[in-house]
Amino acid sequence: MSSAQGTFKKITTHRLLEMKATGEKIAMLTAYDFSMARIIDAAGVDIILVGDSASNVMAGNETTLPITLDHMIYHATSVVKAVKRALVVVDVPFGSYQGNSSEALRSSIRIMKESGAHAVKMEGGLEIRESVSRVLSAGIPVMGHLGLTPQSIYKFGTYTVRAKDEAEAEKLKSDALLLEELGCFGVVLEKIPATLAKQVSDSLTIPVIGIGAGQDVDGQVLVMHDMLGITQDFKPRFLRQYADLNQIIGDATMNYIKDIRSGDFPNTEESY
Repeated sequence: MSSAQGTFKKITTHRLLEMKATGEKIAMLTAYDFSMARIIDAAGVDIILVGDSASNVMAGNETTLPITLDHMIYHATSVVKAVKRALVVVDVPFGSYQGNSSEALRSSIRIMKESGAHAVKMEGGLEIRESVSRVLSAGIPVMGHLGLTPQSIYKFGTYTVRAKDEAEAEKLKSDALLLEELGCFGVVLEKIPATLAKQVSDSLTIPVIGIGAGQDVDGQVLVMHDMLGITQDFKPRFLRQYADLNQIIGDATMNYIKDIRSGDFPNTEESY
C-alpha cells in the first residue's frame, strides 16, 4: 500500500477550516487500536475518531453507554501512537460531561494528557453549553455532534432519522450555530434529512461532517468495522461497504485450521 504521509501536511483544526473554505471534502473514520489506525492514517484519512462505538464493535455492548472514560483513554492512547498525519478526536463517554462542566473539564483533560489526542467530541447542543464552554476555555478543541446522538438512545427510543419535524429541525439548526459561536471547530450530523444537513453546512463556517446526512456537507464519517464489512448485522441505508473482511478473515481462519489438522502447516521451510 502506498503511503499518503509523505505528500500531505499534518491535519490540524486550522487545516480543516481551510478545507471547508476551499470545498475540499474531509474523510473521517473511526479506529480503536494501533494496527488499524496505522493503516488508515497511512492511507490518508484526515480525521480519526476514537469513537465510543468501541462499546459496540470492540466490547460487544448493545449501546455506547457502558464504555468508561478509562476505556476511551486506553483506545485513544493506542491510536495516537500509530498516527503521523490525521487529527485524532476522542469521544467523551456518556456520564463524563453531561450536566457538570467541572466533570467535563476533568474528563477532557484526562483524555488529552493521558492519550495525547488532539481534540474531544461531545454530543448535544444547548443542553451541554456549559460543558463545551468550560472545556474550550482550557484550550481543548471540541467537535460537536447533533442529530441522532447515540448516548441519548434511551431518550429517543429508536435509531430512526432525527429532525424530520419542523421543531426538532429548528432546534438542530440553532444548536449548530451555538456550537460554532462557542468555538467548536466542527460538528458531526448523524442521520438527519439531507436538505437540513445542507442548510446547516451552508450556515456555518466550521466543517460539518455527515453520517447519514447526505452529500452536501463538508465530509463524511463511518465506523471502520461497518465500512470494512467486519460488522455483519448492521447495514443502514447510509452505509457503503468497501470490503468484506468478515468473509476474508473467516476464510483465512478456516484455511489455517485445515492446514494445521492436515499437517501441512508448518512445513519444512517454516520450521527451524
